[in-house]
Amino acid sequence: MDEIVSPRAQKLARQIQRDIGEILQRDRSYSVPGVMVSVTVVRVSSDLSFAKIYVSVFPFDRHKEVLAKLKENAWSVRKALAAKMRHQIKSIPEIAFYLDDSLEYADSIETALRKL
Repeated sequence: MDEIVSPRAQKLARQIQRDIGEILQRDRSYSVPGVMVSVTVVRVSSDLSFAKIYVSVFPFDRHKEVLAKLKENAWSVRKALAAKMRHQIKSIPEIAFYLDDSLEYADSIETALRKL
């Protein structure tokens, strides 16, 4: 995906982030019991045909289970997204879920620094 992002792509990414967050909170069929999932970043390709959705998982040790469930249900999440955005965009981008482990990385650095 291109580094230079158009204002339209940025606006679409923000809208997808809000809508996917709502979809994951509202519909429990996409979730894993006892796990909180947050949509942290959405990156949309310059041609608006593909969106990378980064999620943060708490507790982190169950991230593989959550990502597997999201990837298995990506088509139905995209369908729910299409229902929410049908009047805003002509074609809903393909979606893919990725793990955002930046919080865990920052926590591991902080823990290492405390040990010094």
